[in-house]
Amino acid sequence: MTSEPAGPVGWYHRGLCALIHFLGWIAGAGLMAMVLVTTCDVVLRIFRSSFKGAYDIVCIAAALTVAASLPYTTAIKGHVAIEYFFHKLGRRGRLVVDTIMRVLVIALFCLLAWQSVKYGNSLKSSGTVSMTVQLPIFWVPYVLAASCVLVVLITFYHLTHPGKELMKP
Repeated sequence: MTSEPAGPVGWYHRGLCALIHFLGWIAGAGLMAMVLVTTCDVVLRIFRSSFKGAYDIVCIAAALTVAASLPYTTAIKGHVAIEYFFHKLGRRGRLVVDTIMRVLVIALFCLLAWQSVKYGNSLKSSGTVSMTVQLPIFWVPYVLAASCVLVVLITFYHLTHPGKELMKP
């Protein structure tokens, strides 16, 4: 027997989990890219050489890693909470505060997604590229916007299914 809901809610749940896992792999790849590029740059500097564009690649990989890890952290409820004050409230108070916070998170991440798309559009129209290797970077805010939209969908799931976890860590 599975703990997944049936019907459209099940599809929503499975789709969210698939996207979260996909972005988790992207976050892991970004982290590995940062480690490999930094290691290569350090080793090459021992031989009086350098890795051209290491800074650009590490900055882009860091942005992708942070953006891609947001949905996973939200899904497992891994964000920092003020437990001391939260546990001082009764069950009803916790439910009210939790609901208000989730609605605020949805509003904040909708705003962040919208502004990220606007920023990506401005980078694209101006033709902005990275400093040393001249990589176009307009797509990085688009990835952040997609992650923010996924965080909104995850938070909506948590809002409509209180007490149920979307996935285990």
